[in-house]
Amino acid sequence: MKKRLKEIVEQDESSAGRIFNLFIIALILLSVLSISIKTLPDLDESIVRFLEIFELVVVIIFTVEYVLRIYVADKKLGYIFSFYGVIDLIAILPFYIATGIDLRSLRIFRVLRLLPILKLVRYSEAASLLMRVFKSIRRELIVFLFVTICMLYVAAIGIYYFENPAQPEEFSSVFHSLWWSVSTFTLLGYGDVYPVTLGGRIFTFFVLITGIAMIALPTGLVAAALRKEIDLEPEE
Repeated sequence: MKKRLKEIVEQDESSAGRIFNLFIIALILLSVLSISIKTLPDLDESIVRFLEIFELVVVIIFTVEYVLRIYVADKKLGYIFSFYGVIDLIAILPFYIATGIDLRSLRIFRVLRLLPILKLVRYSEAASLLMRVFKSIRRELIVFLFVTICMLYVAAIGIYYFENPAQPEEFSSVFHSLWWSVSTFTLLGYGDVYPVTLGGRIFTFFVLITGIAMIALPTGLVAAALRKEIDLEPEE
């Protein structure tokens, strides 16, 4: 029995395994769609109730799937703490946490209910390839993230000292200046907060140039790692 379940849950070579995978993928897509439908205004109460019941059924099925994967795993702790094991857990955990919490004060749990879409990574070869790519350059990405955070903070400090005397409301503190720093550094430039002093504009120019360089760096790392992973894949 356990061997048969293992073939269905972990392998997609058999027809039963493929049907199981397609069933889970369909549930993931339908659950995300149902969450979107629930946001429609003036939705009939019966439809809302149906969607809530459907969401409950989906979570139960995902929970059963998670338990089955633990049951058939050769190394149970290895699966639980693996990437896919964590994804399977966080796909169902927010629902159980949110059941005993007032969601009016913690709206983040409503957003977290979209996490089952992450389960699609397991069934996508392209997504699996990207995960291997990011895993191979994780150290470089961590260093890049740390440097980026430091530079965002330095940019916020710089623009604060340039613009605070001229715009005390928009740049009232370094922390308020972080919004400008993020939008400028990432080249979004919303335009709701912008420098008016000469020093602030010159400083913004250098921040923009630095932002362009910083965006190119991880792009090059990912492209090189992706090329390497593709070359390592066996040809069909």
